[in-house]
Amino acid sequence: MKLLLATSNQDKRKELKILLEDTEVEIIYPEELGEMPNIDEDGVSLEENAIKKSRICALWSNLPSLADDTGLEVDILNGKPGVRSARYAGEKATYEENVDKLLSNLVNYSEDNRKAKFKSVLSIYFPKEDVYHLFYGVCKGKIISKRRGSNGFGYDPVFLPDGSLYTFAQMSVEEKNKFSHRGKAFMNFLNWIKNIDLNVYDY
Repeated sequence: MKLLLATSNQDKRKELKILLEDTEVEIIYPEELGEMPNIDEDGVSLEENAIKKSRICALWSNLPSLADDTGLEVDILNGKPGVRSARYAGEKATYEENVDKLLSNLVNYSEDNRKAKFKSVLSIYFPKEDVYHLFYGVCKGKIISKRRGSNGFGYDPVFLPDGSLYTFAQMSVEEKNKFSHRGKAFMNFLNWIKNIDLNVYDY
């Protein structure tokens, strides 16, 4: 089965490609088909954004499309940045700017009071059948005071997952996938796709 990865984010692609290596899925990237639609992620929830991205790209490509939306929720900040995680410091904010704003907002709190979790929602949308399926992954941890590590992306340098001595940015992609929210969501997706008859989906 051909599957469109509905993202232009190269960091996400790298993680997702590794997770899909041992499946019978043929990965298609948007640029192989033309110019990917510009999608305004204006949903009020991760679910809304993930479904919207997968649906628009599925109807555009006429292929099953896989998209995710991920948010970092910090308890002491009442769940922020949440659905605004990628745009926390502004619509075109860089990873650095988002991390800087987060650390600034937490400067008066000790690390013990910086409990947080990453949440990923993965959506696969089938255009002919007009159906979608959602898969979830959560990783709990805390926000540390200073950046550690140079791998990963986004908030990885300041997120220390429970049970680990290393931030996501100190891990390889393979190591991160064992802990991470996105890795867990994908494992749920892979368990599902391995137990369905792909011949039902003629793509």
